[in-house]
Amino acid sequence: MKKFFVSIGIALAVLLAINILADLVYARFDLTENRRFTLSNQAKTIAAEFEKPVIIDVLLDGNLPPEFAKLKKETDQLLEEFASENNNIKFNFVNPLEDASQTESVMAELQGLGLRPAQITVEENGKMSREIVFPWALVNHDNKTVKVPLLKNKLGATSEERVNNSVQQLEYAFTDALAKINIKEKKQIAVIKGNGELDDIYLADFLTSIREYYNIGAITLDSVVTNPQKTLDQLKGYDLAIIAKPTEAFTDEEKYVMDQYIVNGGKSVWLIDQVNMELDSLLNKQGNAIALPSNLNLTDFFFRYGVRLNADLVNDMYFTQIVLASGEGNDSQYNPVPWYYHPMVFSKNDHPIVNNLEAVRFQFANSIDTLANPYEKEILLSSSPLSRIEGTPKQIDLNIINTPPVKEEYNNGNKPLAVLISGKFSSAFKNRLKPLKLIGTKEIGEENHMLVISDGDLIKNQIKNGRPLELGYDKWTNNYYGNKEFLLNSINYLLDDNGLINIRNKKVTIPILDSKKITEQKTKWQLLNIGLPVALTLLFGFVFNYYRKRKYGQ
Repeated sequence: MKKFFVSIGIALAVLLAINILADLVYARFDLTENRRFTLSNQAKTIAAEFEKPVIIDVLLDGNLPPEFAKLKKETDQLLEEFASENNNIKFNFVNPLEDASQTESVMAELQGLGLRPAQITVEENGKMSREIVFPWALVNHDNKTVKVPLLKNKLGATSEERVNNSVQQLEYAFTDALAKINIKEKKQIAVIKGNGELDDIYLADFLTSIREYYNIGAITLDSVVTNPQKTLDQLKGYDLAIIAKPTEAFTDEEKYVMDQYIVNGGKSVWLIDQVNMELDSLLNKQGNAIALPSNLNLTDFFFRYGVRLNADLVNDMYFTQIVLASGEGNDSQYNPVPWYYHPMVFSKNDHPIVNNLEAVRFQFANSIDTLANPYEKEILLSSSPLSRIEGTPKQIDLNIINTPPVKEEYNNGNKPLAVLISGKFSSAFKNRLKPLKLIGTKEIGEENHMLVISDGDLIKNQIKNGRPLELGYDKWTNNYYGNKEFLLNSINYLLDDNGLINIRNKKVTIPILDSKKITEQKTKWQLLNIGLPVALTLLFGFVFNYYRKRKYGQ
């Protein structure tokens, strides 16, 4: 008996020691193939910076559909990793729709904050039902709040792909939010004016979005005429310049100022329409208009940097829709119709800017040629293989919606629409007569980037009741496109010094249960998991009882 109590005592002592040791020493082992539970160095560095509490509220709790339950589990595991890097990071899961009597008011409040719900169809035991979920998280720190979208939609994606895409971007989404909420010194972005660029109201949503990361100012090139040196000096104070759909030709002096801004290290995003054509131009009695080449006097400028924007139009069988009205007065009907001049462009490579990106909508885009020179050219977005190029001048007619496209004619696709240029830029005016004298000019600059996009409308948000809508949202078809994410990623990439955007390249593959097989084989696996253990227990009892009777019976 004494030995028995000694053994029990030793066992308890060992158990106690193991618990104390486990409490003192924290260790986790990520044995997944793609190490999806291991944070990148950038994420660890950013998470470690907080000296005050960071509270993360994840709006994913309650009775969730399987797809979102999986997303919740992955979010939970990822946030545990963040919390393990810094004790100031706390998180909790909340069901915003827990109180059924407050559902409508809570939904209105959340949508007022810009949190879009996800409506999903759930099939269970052959029955279909609709559920509403808010797949968002709110990161709170020092009286500031940043919204984090958890669900990554992609047109045509299966449930498995949607979960994979969402999980794949979780680390970047949370790291980006933590970085954004802890910015101490914002970089400067200039919105270039003076050449008929888009009015502010059409840029409002995008500029509002990037204001969380950067300070924004306007620079007008009109002042180049009176004081070019001052304009250049002011421009040099900005880290990046956005040129959004200019419609008036640049003078050589203006080009030279922009050139010297770039050669001196300024990043730039050019959204250029090389053809004059708007959908509104077709809303006349004839239903047609002439698409004409646009003269922006930038051909030689872009040629020196290695690209040529062509005065043509991309006609693509991967299109977005427009809405046309039929009938009159109260009998009017609005019908979505295919519009081949508005390509729906999917990313085709793993570049951090476009990896895992929703389809981007272009409107009357023109093609870009990349030219041989020392600079690196990366094609971020291009038209589909089933597209073709149409020269201008050309009459565009709404009646094309009544003519089925001939697939064989769409054989000139994969045309570049967005090109990232990188390298040690030489001045476009090198070995040329300079249009004016400036102080501090350079012939060859340091490593730099420039993004050229062949559609000025890519950055343009729609307007409803005088107020700007979210960039990428089409009020006529109620569809969302990835325009804002593409541009936001682009600017973050161009101005990202710590490589945070590279987290977007992380690959994650999650094994997903096949719902069809679950339905078909549900009874089989229930029997195996529940019936078989019971049967084995009964069998063991029967055999044991039989054995006892044989051995001890008279």
